[in-house]
Amino acid sequence: MKTILESFGDINLLKVDKLNSEVNFLKNSLEVLRVTSRISNDAFLDAGIIQGGLSLISNLLEQGVSVDEAKLQLSRLIIKSNALMETYPELDILLESMR
Repeated sequence: MKTILESFGDINLLKVDKLNSEVNFLKNSLEVLRVTSRISNDAFLDAGIIQGGLSLISNLLEQGVSVDEAKLQLSRLIIKSNALMETYPELDILLESMR
């Protein structure tokens, strides 16, 4: 999660297509990790918050929301992701191994 969110560091350069691609990557990867028991159902559900947040940002950008609002949403998502990484420290490595 941390690696994915860090890739959106400059939201001014963020493309909705890339964001949607990452949302799909997260959705598919989390499902595979859950089905193969590499992550727990709790980790899967908690990580879904990040996936949903990225989807929200994508929708906001498609609707023409201001960059400042998108930055605010992304910063909130980063805070949630940091808390998630404390609970499931292996999650970022597992996700990145799915690429």
